Amino acid sequence: MDLGLKGRAAIVAAASSGLGRAVARELAREGARVAICARTGADVERAGAEIQEETGSEILAHALDVRDAERVGKFVAAVEERFGKVDICVTNSGGPPSKPFADTKLEDWRSAVDLLLMSAVHFARETMPRMVKNRWGRFITITSYAVKQPVDGLLLSNSIRAAVTGLARTLANEYAVHGITVNNVCPGYTGTDRLGELAETISARTGTAPEEVFAGWKKQIPAGRIGTPEEFAAVVAFLASERASYVNGASIAVDGGIVRGLI
Repeated sequence: MDLGLKGRAAIVAAASSGLGRAVARELAREGARVAICARTGADVERAGAEIQEETGSEILAHALDVRDAERVGKFVAAVEERFGKVDICVTNSGGPPSKPFADTKLEDWRSAVDLLLMSAVHFARETMPRMVKNRWGRFITITSYAVKQPVDGLLLSNSIRAAVTGLARTLANEYAVHGITVNNVCPGYTGTDRLGELAETISARTGTAPEEVFAGWKKQIPAGRIGTPEEFAAVVAFLASERASYVNGASIAVDGGIVRGLI
């Protein structure tokens, strides 16, 4: 199936590793030119070089803290200058720490809002006007299945990623008339470094071995296994494509069935 992504200009945030990198690679495989960013310059440059070598697509790599509105603006402007347009924006960031409510300080809340919510706002403010100008666009947020079914121990993620979902749903309503779709993709337990770090945190707090933490997660998943970043990235690529032109305002779980609700 031709997704119609050849020649499209895409931005993928937090793409030096994990889900972001998998998404950037999948878009590049489909022929998109991809701009990636991450906080550590050496890591994002290495990821960009590897993706470009593997796919043959043009990759632009920048060091960027997605919490910094001014730097996000300069990055998006640089992407437009390099590629001539911005068609697709995939927002993403690292996850906040796992803490119970009693141990979560006000500064933890503020930091999580900046990391998860305001980073998406910064990218939306910069990319949506450019998409309006082109009468075509795809704005996709990477959130978590926690927006559908709260995850024990992930208070900050449960709370603030839900706000990102509300943002995206509202943008979907406002911008559809301009040929732009806005959707959320909600990963479940997926084999990334972040998941391993979460298992270590839970292990330290509960005294349960990390492998037992993983075993417990697998028992919750009807598919009986942890997902792969590539499986997740394939869904994002579809939503970014011409084929998904009538999918708008959706929050799609890629979770092996762990969310038990009807929607």
